[in-house]
This record gives sequence, C-alpha cells and structure tokens, in this order.
Amino acid sequence: MKAAISSLISFRNFDLHEPSLSRSIFRQLSLLLPSQFPVISTDAKVYGANFTNLHQKFRFHSIKTSPIMASSFNPERATSPPAVPPPVPPVTKFKIGLCQLMATPDKQRNIEHARKAIEEAVGKGAKLVVLPEIWNVPYSPDSVSLYAEDIEAGGEASPSTAMLSEVSRRLKVTIVGGSIVERSGDKIYNTCCVFGTDGNMKAKHRKIHLFDIDIPGKITFIESKAVAAGQTPTVVDTEVGRIGIGICYDIRFPELAMIYAARGAHLICCPGAFNMTTGPLHWELLQRARAVDNLVFYE
Repeated sequence: MKAAISSLISFRNFDLHEPSLSRSIFRQLSLLLPSQFPVISTDAKVYGANFTNLHQKFRFHSIKTSPIMASSFNPERATSPPAVPPPVPPVTKFKIGLCQLMATPDKQRNIEHARKAIEEAVGKGAKLVVLPEIWNVPYSPDSVSLYAEDIEAGGEASPSTAMLSEVSRRLKVTIVGGSIVERSGDKIYNTCCVFGTDGNMKAKHRKIHLFDIDIPGKITFIESKAVAAGQTPTVVDTEVGRIGIGICYDIRFPELAMIYAARGAHLICCPGAFNMTTGPLHWELLQRARAVDNLVFYE
C-alpha cells in the first residue's frame, strides 16, 4: 500500500506533462489502494483534487529535478528530441562489454589503454562496449580545462573521439564512449559520445546534473565550478537497440529515466566515476531503482 501511494505522489510532476499516459498509470495504481482511500479518478478535474487530499494527509516529499527535465515530458515544448516510436525489429539478446579504466596524467597512454580494452571486449563477443566517465584524463575541477577536446572539430583536436570512431568502424561495434571533457566555444562540458558500427558519431550527451558535494573531512567536489550543465536528454537508435544516455549524477534523478522509457529506450547507459564516500551506498541501489521503476535494462 505504501509503495502504491508513494508511486502516485512521485508521478505528480509526470502527470502535468504526459496526461494520457499518467491516467493509465493512475488507473492501474488505484486498484492497489485499500477501500478507505479515495478512488483515483481518471478525470483530470477529480484526481487532481484527490492528489491534493492524499498529499495533505500523508505529507509526502519528493526531490524535484531541473525545469529542463520537467519540460522534456512535453516534446513539442521541450529542448530535447521529440518522442519517437520504438525501433523495428525489437532488440535481441547481445553481450555488453563494460571497460573499467584508471586514468593517469598521460592522455595518450589512457587512449591506448582504452583501445586495447575495447578490442579485448569485442574479442570476447561484445556487440556494445561502454567506457567509464572521464576515462582519458584525471578529473579535477581545478585542471579540467587543460584536457578539454573540441569534439566537433575532431581529428587532432579530439584524439579520444578519433580513436573511438576508428575502433568502432574497424571492429564493427557500437560504443558508448564513457565521457570526456569537451570544449565548445567558451564553455566546458562533461560529454558522452555514442559511435555506431560505421564509425560515425550517432549522439552526444552533455551531463545535465552536475555533482556538487561538500562532506567535511571526507570529500569536496564542486563540478559546477568548471563544467557547464547540458540542456537535453539524449535518446539514440543503434545497431543493438534504442539507448538513453546519462552521465554519473544524472542517475540520481528519476525523471530522466522516465523520459527515456517513455520514448522506447531498451537500455539506459550511465557511465560514472562515483567517489568512494557516496558511491558504495548509492551507485548500485540507484541503478536497480531506475531499472525496476521503468522496466528497462540499466548499465
């Protein structure tokens, strides 16, 4: 019963932007409520009032995401790509290679290490390879701009993505390229690039939710001091299926995963480099929660 009520409350913002889908969800959830609770009507005028009564009685609270995320539920008014139907044929079973990499100050060495890891994963049958967040350089807000690459220029201006493009084309593998530090104009972004089996970049996701934390005596990391926030969710059709992309702290906000599920994503990839203070408590828990809530695979 608690789970049903909590689910109802958590869908309140969602209802404002996807009313038809929300009504269907409410209709199903209302069957789980005991008789002493008011019936959740599928009439917008009625269940809006019921919502208010439930919220006042139980005083539930939820973390709100950014206005960018909230607006994305309404494709025609959002900054994100419009909703698209699921691809045909449906996704089939395939092997995913997850590359665990440790970055050093030597960028070229890190790039070669990643190349070998991808080749090893493909040699073991992987059709999709996923790299971690900021795999090519040490990640510190104080020095991040020193390692930034111009992804749009490509070539020597972005040796990391040049390698990913070459390997994906040569090995005929889909790559979710973790993330690298991107320079675009006067801004710096934490950016994930997705490459298809033809070596072309299919999508580019800029981290939306930046990680600012200050736990006295344990960790201080203010990502927003050095990096600008991305503005759009990213859904990309690949040879292995439709994938929604997040980066690290993006996993914290359920609305992003809800958007991807509503747009037909089979899999959500969220490369991360969680710290050892909050990571052990949150990383796997949040992945499981997003996967179960939205009935998608989460990597």
